[in-house]
Amino acid sequence: MRILTWNLYHGRAEPPAGRDLFEQFAEALAGWDWDVALLQEVPPWWPAPLGRACGASARMALTSRNELLPLRRWAAVRWPDVIKSGGGGCNAILVRGSRIVEHRRLRLRWRPERRVVHGVRLDGGLWVANIHAQVRPHSETRKDLARAGAAVREWAGAAPAILGGDCNVEDPAIEGFHHLGGRGVDHVLGRGVEATGRREVPPRGPLSDHPPVIVPANV
Repeated sequence: MRILTWNLYHGRAEPPAGRDLFEQFAEALAGWDWDVALLQEVPPWWPAPLGRACGASARMALTSRNELLPLRRWAAVRWPDVIKSGGGGCNAILVRGSRIVEHRRLRLRWRPERRVVHGVRLDGGLWVANIHAQVRPHSETRKDLARAGAAVREWAGAAPAILGGDCNVEDPAIEGFHHLGGRGVDHVLGRGVEATGRREVPPRGPLSDHPPVIVPANV
């Protein structure tokens, strides 16, 4: 199984493009070889059409700044580099080649921003979970990671599990999980799962301020 983690930067580019970039993000994601994509800072209206573009099932969990979402969406589509994260956000999980049989989520905190962990159980029994942890202080970041790990261990029981995403630390340590691969603050950890090769960083051009990372693992 190939696990991709990517923070989409609220659908923006560096340098700023000044326009909606859904088609460019969808084309990039559709063209890469992955089985599960863990996405963060996703415009909340993107997960379903991204799934269709990639031939994948999609699940999402809202994060922060989603009050009056239709108005935020209207502004974000027109002026993404002006409204920035004010357009609202979510985390999303896309799955190719397997059926999603369960989806769970847990709020990790309200302040200073709403943070969540969410996960899906695949038809083979594997749980795959996605997190975007608090940025700072890192003591709070690690609390988010610990809470997320505890939630995924509870959801999965004895089944194997993967937990990945934007961990906001370069050395994430989560009880019961070991490191499978990553780059910078974007990582994939596993329990009952082993990496089967080196992590890959597919070319993304100017899209996002985070590189995508693909980690191959056995299940």
